[in-house]
Amino acid sequence: MTPRVLVVVPAYNEADTIEELVRRTQPYADLCIVDDCSSDQTPQILARLEGIHVIRHHKNTHIAGAVLDGMRYALEAGYDYMVAMDAGLSHNPDELPRFIQAERADLVIGTRDSSGGENKPLYRRFLSFSGSLLMNLILRDPHRDGPSWIRDCTSGYRRYSRHAMEVLTTTPMKCRAFDFLLETMVVAVRSGCSVREVPISYKFTNSSLNPRIVLEALKTWWRLSGRRTAQKRKAVEAGGGQAIRTVKR
Repeated sequence: MTPRVLVVVPAYNEADTIEELVRRTQPYADLCIVDDCSSDQTPQILARLEGIHVIRHHKNTHIAGAVLDGMRYALEAGYDYMVAMDAGLSHNPDELPRFIQAERADLVIGTRDSSGGENKPLYRRFLSFSGSLLMNLILRDPHRDGPSWIRDCTSGYRRYSRHAMEVLTTTPMKCRAFDFLLETMVVAVRSGCSVREVPISYKFTNSSLNPRIVLEALKTWWRLSGRRTAQKRKAVEAGGGQAIRTVKR
């Protein structure tokens, strides 16, 4: 039986690209656009497009609220997988088959090549590299079902299984911006979700990153790092000095 796949696209003021994105995505999978209180023509464009499901937010919830609402809809509608994709066409819709045809796993990450993608500024390449380095330091687990080193922890082009969506929608999330990508990865991996990677291209279009968001991401990393240390300490204490690893699923 062919798995049911839903593509979820958070959209905020994406009038320039949203119609092209819908047209290029529909041949591959069902599509849900989460309009995160756009103030441009995005709502009007979506209203005239057929064959898509639209979730309209009446206030801006940022990437976290949009992705989580998309997951809730995917679960309610009985989809097996959800693919999160950018509305600005930095992610190539024609690469969706790579996610749809990927092997069974809870989290499939679209991994950009070492150059970081087309037109990507040097500072963004550095941030992506640094983010992946720091994340791997706190995600190290020789028993993990997946690569020992996750190459692109900051990529937002991802496929989630029902199990991963259930974990993420029932876990309180503190992050709302870019660091949400980091938090969801940590929660999924530490919950026993399997991880796989598929290669993708990437076209840099625009960026909402600023020093404040980068600082928040560093604070999030520090918080998540502290949580790992606390978990390891509890495991050692519970095991009488020997760390005990609990495998879920």
